[in-house]
Order: sequence, then structure tokens, then C-alpha cells
Amino acid sequence: MLSVIRVHLPSEVPIVGCELTPYVLLRRPDKTATTDDVPESAPLEGHFLKYRWYRVQSDKKVAICSVHPSREATLQCLGCIKTKVPVTKSYHCSTKCFTDAWQHHRVLHERAAAEGNDEEEELLRLNSSGSVSSILSTVSSLTNGSSSSVYPSAITQKTGAGGETLVEVGRSKTYTPMADDVGQVLKFECVVVNAETKQNVGHSCTILTSRVIPAPSPSPRRMIPVSGTVDSNGRPMSMGSFTVLSYNILADAYASSEIYSYCPTWALSWTYRRQNLLREIVKYHADIVCLQEVQNDHFDEFFAPELDKHGYQALFKRKTNEVFVGNTNTIDGCATFYRRDRFSHVKKYEVEFNKAAQSLTEALIPVPQKKIALNRLVKDNVALIVVLEAKFGNQAADIPGKRQLLCVANTHVNISHELKDVKLWQVHTLLKGLEKIAASADIPMLVCGDFNTVPASAPHSLLAVGKVDPMHPDLMVDPLGILRPHTKLTHQLPLVSAYSSFARMGGSLTAEQQRRRMDPASNEPLFTNCTRDFIGTLDYIFYTADTLTVESLLELLDEESLRKDTALPSPEWSSDHIALLAEFRCMPKTRR
Repeated sequence: MLSVIRVHLPSEVPIVGCELTPYVLLRRPDKTATTDDVPESAPLEGHFLKYRWYRVQSDKKVAICSVHPSREATLQCLGCIKTKVPVTKSYHCSTKCFTDAWQHHRVLHERAAAEGNDEEEELLRLNSSGSVSSILSTVSSLTNGSSSSVYPSAITQKTGAGGETLVEVGRSKTYTPMADDVGQVLKFECVVVNAETKQNVGHSCTILTSRVIPAPSPSPRRMIPVSGTVDSNGRPMSMGSFTVLSYNILADAYASSEIYSYCPTWALSWTYRRQNLLREIVKYHADIVCLQEVQNDHFDEFFAPELDKHGYQALFKRKTNEVFVGNTNTIDGCATFYRRDRFSHVKKYEVEFNKAAQSLTEALIPVPQKKIALNRLVKDNVALIVVLEAKFGNQAADIPGKRQLLCVANTHVNISHELKDVKLWQVHTLLKGLEKIAASADIPMLVCGDFNTVPASAPHSLLAVGKVDPMHPDLMVDPLGILRPHTKLTHQLPLVSAYSSFARMGGSLTAEQQRRRMDPASNEPLFTNCTRDFIGTLDYIFYTADTLTVESLLELLDEESLRKDTALPSPEWSSDHIALLAEFRCMPKTRR
């Protein structure tokens, strides 16, 4: 007879919006063990499995720590209570938790003060004295007699001595916690049922989860205007603008607990991260979305269908697999999405650097060195180039009837620090391909992606300046001679990094804040990648400055606020990279 041996949940903490799938180990009639599902529609030996999910509702008031959402709060910030700071941000699990988070937390108070809240002035004076414990109170004292200040509110229904009741919430093997589950424990029950009599057979197996927590979502990032409504010559700009997002989302295959040991396991799980990433991406409302490290199976099963619901058309280029070892469904690639109401697809080009490596070795590398050369150059990296046509139309300043095309390149360059020649060669190969497209059409261009190269490196110099200094130290790494002569390392595309626009802003407080988050030597962000072992800029959005102008940029993040979670990824931010987002306008075309 079919029997349940063991049931457990691989997820450490249940989170709103993240699917829970228990691990159910069965013993089949032939005595073998399996995790296969046995539904009522396909019974085994006359038996099937029945599932039930219950919410264990309690009248206990529960508040959840805003910094460590898997812990119950014991303290609440009075400063938040007296202002319009969301109450969920006021809770902390300990005095140390509050003290450690203070530099980040006080920003909430400062913003409230900036909005003109008079009650905040006294609190800010207190804050400046350095005493944080004096603005804390225990949750129990603040919530005594007031259920509105805790989350969730009190449950009044009681059954039994413990004041608890079971509310059935699901009948399938999987369950996705809802907002009503926050603060409550979930109970999963699995039992073998006789298919003929519909009677339970043997004892049911049950598990209890920890308390459900709300999904920690990234703090909102503002779009910062960087340009007026005229171009550098004072000409009026075209009315239509569009936004472009570039984001390395950290493929699940690379998100191991060994590498990111500082991130809670529940926050590192794909079932959690995919929902948090989706929420973040959708909130940006970008017209074009360029994602890197998108696994093949996750593109097909999650991102393409989910973003389709939000009006996006999807295109994908998987990495080649000459080097990759493992399930090809999990190999990652570059995914580009565009809003169907804003753009239409004209053409797609797929760049496989492995194919370019084959051509290069055939043409330049002597036969005895071909195998060595291929071992060095073949790294599976790709680029996806998409030509789109704008639907928002040309304005009076444009040539009547002229189609407004846009070329968007999305790439992920090789990561190895030792292969400086390979990185530069891949970037140069991509730029030469884009030059061919530019030669065939008068078309604005965007080059987005994770280039795995820092400002002032040779690949960054090639992108931003159009050439590489022959004395650049990166050129010293060239065992195959593929970078010689160095005079060939050029391109004619007038590319500019979008985020360098922050360096050209006026003297406002916002501009100064963003410039503090920029590297003055390169005019690039101080970082786009922040792990425990590395912090620096690897991601860029480049644009052709003769055809496009930057209108606004997504604000950069503060390292100190991220370091409160040690590094990325964290419960709040679900990738080790941050998203870049720029708003562009097409420059008016000159009449000829």
C-alpha cells in the first residue's frame, strides 16, 4: 500500500507571494521510495494523496522586525510612530538590531522632516545627540490596547484553550502565502486516501511552518531628471521619450550558499528571489528591459509569461554550451523585453562569441596553437541585438514619414579576471558588429549589459572613448596576439555612458547626493555590483550621443545602506547587482 514516509519544507521561512512546495517522500507498493505525486486522477494501486493547507490563526498580536523579517519584533521606534513613516518600518527585534540599522533608519526620519512634519524636529534633535535607545519602546507597551500599531491586527476568533483556529486555505501540494497569512503559522497535511472508498488510510503526516512574513521589497528608487527639454544647441526635443532598464538578476545556478553565505537561505531561494525580482522590474515600468543571467528554464517558465501579463514581448539568446557542464535547461543567457504598445520588433541578431572565436583561430592562429587558442577564447558568452521601431511617432522636428528605429544590444561579457584579452576581444567583436548595423541604417543605438569590467579598464576605454591607449596595462595580457596591432582596437560609434550624465547636473542637493555615489575619475557609479568580496562597477548603459540624449536616471544606491545587510543579495535586493535605468529622447533629425 502507498504510504508517506516523510514530509518537510525546503524553504526556511514562508514568505507572501512565494510558492511553498513540501518535499513528500513516499513508499510505493513495491517498497521503493519516491517523491512522485500521486493525484486522485491517477491513483497508484487504488490509492492517491490528499493535501490540505491550513492557516493557524491566533489572537496573539505579532509584529515583525523590519531588518530581520524572520524574527518577531520586541522594540518599536517612537520617531516612526509620530511621523508618517510606515508602521512596518518601525519594528526591530533588539536594541542591537536598531543600533546597527540606525544610519539607514534615520533617513526615514529625515525624509519625514523634509516633508514638513513639525513633530519630527524634536526627534531629530534627540537623534543628533547619539542616543537611540531613548526613542525606543517595547512593542508590548506601545501595542497594549491598540491593535492598529501591530501587523497583522488582532484575530478575535478563538477556539480551544490556546485561542487558535484552523482555517483551510489550500487543497493542492503547493501553496502561495497571501497577505492574510502574515504573522500566522501554516499547517500542511498529507494523507493517503483509498480511491474507491475515499477514506483516509493510516495517519496523516503534518508539518508546521514558521510565521509567514511579508515579502521584503526593495526601497523605492526615484528617477532623477538630468536634462531640460532642449538639446545642446538649444533646439526643441522630440516629444516622445522611452526608458531602458539593464539588470543582471543573478541566475539561480550561481546563487549558492557557499558564495553568498551572508544571505539568509530563504532569501537566496529562487522561489523567493523570482517574485522579488519581478516586483522590482515591474515597478520600474521600463519600455525596454535588458536582463542578464536569465536561465533558459526560468525564461520559458517564469519571466516570459509573467512579463507578458504586463504587456511585454520577450526575446532570448541562451549562452552556447561548448564549455557549460550540466543541464542545458539551466544555462543562462540574455533576455530583452519591450512594451508592445511602445515598440514593434523589426530584426534580431544573435552574437555568439564562440563562433567568432572559431573564425579568428582559423584565420590568424597557427595550427599547432589552435587548440590552446580555442580553450582560451571559447567561453559561451553571447549578445542579443534587437532592432525596434517606435510606435510613439515622430514630431514636427523630425522628417515626416521617417520611421524611428532603435538598436538595442544586450550582452554579458566573460567574468574571468585573468582573461583580460578575452574580455576586450569580446567587447571589440560586439562593437564591430554594431558598426556594421550603423553603416546600413541611420539608427540610434543602446549598448547594455554586464561587461564584467571596471571603469578605466581597456574594455571600458574602448566603449567610452572609442580606442585603447597602446600602453594600457590590460594589453600586456595577450598570449595569443589577438589584440595586435593595437591600432585596430577602435570603433566609430559615438558612445557615452548614460550614468555619466549625473556628473553634468547642476548644483542641487539631489545632484550632489548622486555625485557622492559616483567615481569622479571615470564619471561612473561607484558600484553596480556589491558582494562581500567585491564592490565596483561592472554594468553600463551606453548610448550614441549624436542620436539620443539622457533625460533622467534611476538614483544610485548608497553603499552604507546596503552594507547593513552585509552585501548583495539580501532579503531586500535579490541580485548581487543593482538595476540601471535611463530615460532617453531621440534627437531631432536634421533635414537634408
